Amino acid sequence: QVRLVESGGGSVQAGGSLRLSCAASGVTISSYSMAWFRQAPGKEREGVATINTDGSFTAYADSVKGRFSISRDNANNMLYLQIDSLKPEDTAMYYCAAGRPNPQTWRLIFAADFRYWGQGTQVTVSS
Repeated sequence: QVRLVESGGGSVQAGGSLRLSCAASGVTISSYSMAWFRQAPGKEREGVATINTDGSFTAYADSVKGRFSISRDNANNMLYLQIDSLKPEDTAMYYCAAGRPNPQTWRLIFAADFRYWGQGTQVTVSS
């Protein structure tokens, strides 16, 4: 059974940092592209960062470029998201996902391309 479990969320003040983690079991993540998505109340799920199977390529949503950094540790089946310079608009539930996106569109981080999902970790940023 595939399981992705996120951790590291919390409540922080604007300008602060968080490091989200995603622990995978039942699946070898080295076979999959990985991504982080977020969803705020009343808004659609948004892909914020993705990384290819060996970590050599990454892509980010424009809204987070320069502040978010995605990384992976295939040996330990872990995915990470370093979030710096947090803003109130970053408040959302953050999800990790594993999939095999279309090579032509993988930088667009489409949710439909990702097969396995975690339950999410909440990030709340106060001003």
